[in-house]
Amino acid sequence: MALHPVNGIPTHLLMWQRVREYAVPPSMIETATARRAAGDWAGACAAARIDVDLDLRAVADRHGTDLTARLRADLRRLAPDLLRWHMPRIAPDGRLRPGLTLTLARYGSPGAAPPSLVVRTPPAWADAGQRMSLAVWEGSGNDGPGRFSYAPPHPHPRPGRRFRFDLHRHLWDAGRAGDLARRCGADEPPSASPPGLPGLSSASPPGLPSFPDSPWAVGRWAAEAEALLRAEGLPPRGAFTVRLGAGRRAVFALVAPDDGHAPVLGPVREPLSPQEVAALPVLPEAAARTLPDLELLRAGLFAAERLHPLVAGALAASVPAASAAASGPVHPLGDPYRVECRGEVHRLALEDGVLSAVDHDRDTLRREELMVALGGPALPCLRAIDTAHRTPEALPAVRERLVHGDVSGALAVVTGLLGPDAVLRDGPLREELMSAAARRVDHGLFRAGLVAEHPAAGVRTGAAGGGDASDARSAEAGHRPRLDRHSPVAMRHKRNGLHRPRTGSYR
Repeated sequence: MALHPVNGIPTHLLMWQRVREYAVPPSMIETATARRAAGDWAGACAAARIDVDLDLRAVADRHGTDLTARLRADLRRLAPDLLRWHMPRIAPDGRLRPGLTLTLARYGSPGAAPPSLVVRTPPAWADAGQRMSLAVWEGSGNDGPGRFSYAPPHPHPRPGRRFRFDLHRHLWDAGRAGDLARRCGADEPPSASPPGLPGLSSASPPGLPSFPDSPWAVGRWAAEAEALLRAEGLPPRGAFTVRLGAGRRAVFALVAPDDGHAPVLGPVREPLSPQEVAALPVLPEAAARTLPDLELLRAGLFAAERLHPLVAGALAASVPAASAAASGPVHPLGDPYRVECRGEVHRLALEDGVLSAVDHDRDTLRREELMVALGGPALPCLRAIDTAHRTPEALPAVRERLVHGDVSGALAVVTGLLGPDAVLRDGPLREELMSAAARRVDHGLFRAGLVAEHPAAGVRTGAAGGGDASDARSAEAGHRPRLDRHSPVAMRHKRNGLHRPRTGSYR
C-alpha cells in the first residue's frame, strides 16, 4: 500500500475514505442489524452478502454439543456488517483481499489446530459482488471441503497467520465492539514512542522510511504480542515477527524485569536463522497497523456519525469530531437539472419513467431526434440527455458501488438519474453494468464448482480478461496441468485416488 502523500493526504487514507463511503452501505447495516437483533444470524449474514457454508447438525455429530453450543453462541454474536467493515483490503480500489481464510474463533487448546470458525474471500477472478463465506475449518488434515461444509474448493483453505480476528473479537463480535477504542489505542497520542525502545517511533518501524502519517501502531505491539504468545501456548516473554512488506520482516522480543512488570519491545538476544524466524508467531495485521477509522477521524477526512454505528459509538468519546467541510456527505445532483438551450435555461426531469426535456413539447423532441438520426446537430437538451445515458456525472459513484458489490445501490443511482424505464445507450455506463453482470456469473460458477477449467491449469475459460502465450498452450486439447503443491487438494485426490484405475499396472 503506497504511503506517498497526494495533495498532502496519504494515498492509503484516500483509499480508506472511498472504502468507508461505498463498501458497507447504510442499507446493509440497517438490515443486518435488524435481523441480528431478531436472532436471525443467517439472515444477517445474507444481508451482508456472506454465504453460510456450515451445517450445525453435522458439527454436533462430529464434535459434540458443547463445541456446537459455543459455535452457535458466536454466530448469534456475529455482526456480519461489522466484520465486512473491518475486513482486510488491498490497494488501489479497496477490494476485499482475495483468496483469504481468516480465523474468527478457535475452539480448542492453545497451540494446536482446533476446529475454527473462519471467513473466506473468493479468488480475485471470482470476487464479483465482494461476497464472503462462513465455514468451519477442522484442522490441518482437512484442507479441502469439510465433512459439514458446502463450500467449493478454495485456493487457500488453511487460516493465515497474518490475518486473524480470533484475538480481536471486537472487530466482529457485537458484544465486544466497545473494546475497540482500548485495543486500537484511541486514547493514546498518535506520536507516542513505545516504552523501552526510544529510538523507535510509532510513526516509523525499523526498516521503513519515516512518514508523518505512517499507519503502524508500534505503541500497541508489546501488549498485542503478549496476547498473541499466550494464545499460541508460548511463554509470554518470547520472540515474534512483524511483516513490514513483501519479503521484509522485523523480529522483536518481549522483555521485562519480572512478571509484575508490563513487557516492552526489545531486540532478540541472539541472531536467528531464516528457518527459526519463519517459525515464530506473526503479529496479526489488525494489531500491527493503526485502525483506518482512527486515522480518518484524526485527519478530518470522515465524520464520526458516518462510521459504522458500533465503531462510532466506541471511538466518539476518544476522537474529536471531524469538520463538516472535510467529511460531509456527497450531495447528489438536483432534480430537475438545468441546461442552457437556445438562449434559455431549460429543465431536465423524470417524466413517464425516463429523463426528458420537459420544456420542449413532444412534437419538437420527435422532430429533433429525427434530425439527429439523419446526421444533423442535436439540441443542447438532447445532448445533455445523451451524455447522462452514456457518461453521467454520477459514473464514478456507480463504478465505486459496483467495485464493492453494491449492485442495488448502483442501480438506485442510475434509476434516480435516468428513471426506472430508461434504456441504456452504448457508453461507459452500460459497459460498467454489463461487466459487473458478467463477473457475477464468474462468481456463481466458482461457488457451484462449475468452472470450465480449474485456475490451476493456468487459464480460465469464459472469464473476463485474456491470457498470454503460456495460457494459450494450457488451453490446448489434451494438456494436463502439472500437479504440485499449488494444485487444489480435490484435484490431487481425483488424479491420484485409488478409485481411478492405473492402466500401466495391467500391461
